[in-house]
Amino acid sequence: MELFQAFTILIVLSALFGYVNERFLGLPNTIGLMLIALLMSLGIVIIGNFFPDLFEESSRLVKSINFSRVLMEMMLSFLLFAGALHVDVQTLAKERGPVLVFATFGVLISTFLIGGLMYAVLYALDMGMDFIYCLLFGALISPTDPIAVLAILKKANLPKQLEAKIAGESLFNDGIAVVVFLSVFNIAEKGLDEVGWGEIVWLFVEETGGGLGLGLALGYVGYRLLKTIDAYVVEVLITLAMVMGGYALASKLHFSGPLAVVVAGLMMSDRGRLLAMSDTTREYVDKFWEMVDEVLNATLFVLIGVEVLAIEFTVNYLWAGLIAAIVVLLSRFVAVGIPISLMRLRRNFIPNTLIILTWGGLRGGISVALALSLTEAMPRDVIVSMTYIVVVMSILLQGLSIEPLVKRVRPSSSLEMEPH
Repeated sequence: MELFQAFTILIVLSALFGYVNERFLGLPNTIGLMLIALLMSLGIVIIGNFFPDLFEESSRLVKSINFSRVLMEMMLSFLLFAGALHVDVQTLAKERGPVLVFATFGVLISTFLIGGLMYAVLYALDMGMDFIYCLLFGALISPTDPIAVLAILKKANLPKQLEAKIAGESLFNDGIAVVVFLSVFNIAEKGLDEVGWGEIVWLFVEETGGGLGLGLALGYVGYRLLKTIDAYVVEVLITLAMVMGGYALASKLHFSGPLAVVVAGLMMSDRGRLLAMSDTTREYVDKFWEMVDEVLNATLFVLIGVEVLAIEFTVNYLWAGLIAAIVVLLSRFVAVGIPISLMRLRRNFIPNTLIILTWGGLRGGISVALALSLTEAMPRDVIVSMTYIVVVMSILLQGLSIEPLVKRVRPSSSLEMEPH
């Protein structure tokens, strides 16, 4: 299918489902859209038992959309920049220690824990899979999804320090997780003997260091350009060029595009919006990126909902996915619990931080995109099925309940005290 036709269908469905949600359901927009799309897809599956041609045509239509490419190469950069642009950078700077630990060590702990547990689970279900592929599943499902997380956080009313931790971690850990995923992917594809530790370390340094450096350069150049003019149309175009040009350049240089865009967005949020924009320009830039964020979020979650038509499910896959959802949640608890326990030696955390961080760690489209990028030579079907089930359960169950959970466990004081 032509890209324009695919995007047209997604926009039409997003508008229709958005209206139904706003008029009748009143759910958070992203969750409502995905739920309606999912119900529509399940309806097509059921009706397809009586009208096979309907299911075949719908399935063919969805399979013709390259989910992985659409998200990773087209939508992700815009969504990450829009998310970073509205992060409270001053609060994030104070929380840089926990954010860095959660986005690195937390991802690594989660990757190996999920990989090990799912290795045992799959063998217990007579679906034995090589450990390296279980580790690959751990790598792609470990990062919390910034798109899903930031969309839900808008209405959760978290204390600022805690919101900064969750938002900051979700913005940075997908860049780190993609590097981990690529490392494990190379080992799975070529074999451990063909991929040395030096190559893995260099990949991490090149992707991460290069992405951070390029992001700083993009942010600085954008800031200097905006500071010398006062023309909101041109300034909006400059921010757009930073995102599109920066992400394309990062891909060309083999740097982490997500990290580059996040850092550039944070610089625009801090220095660009406050020191280089007039009030009029700031309003137009904010409104422009807010609309980009909302429209792309809507189409992405509709796409996640209809993607069920393109995934092969069996009873064993369903059981594996349901167990994987529990394993991922438990691993998240451990992956953030260990760093928090160690960091308590030097700083105090808001009560129930561990519970909120665990439940607020939503999985989303990035995990699905990474799973769909696997080759046919790998156990792709089972990994994609498990990933999809984990993502859907995460968004629906955790996304719908995070706000009530925060209200229930949040302390009377939202201040996080630092030791003197």
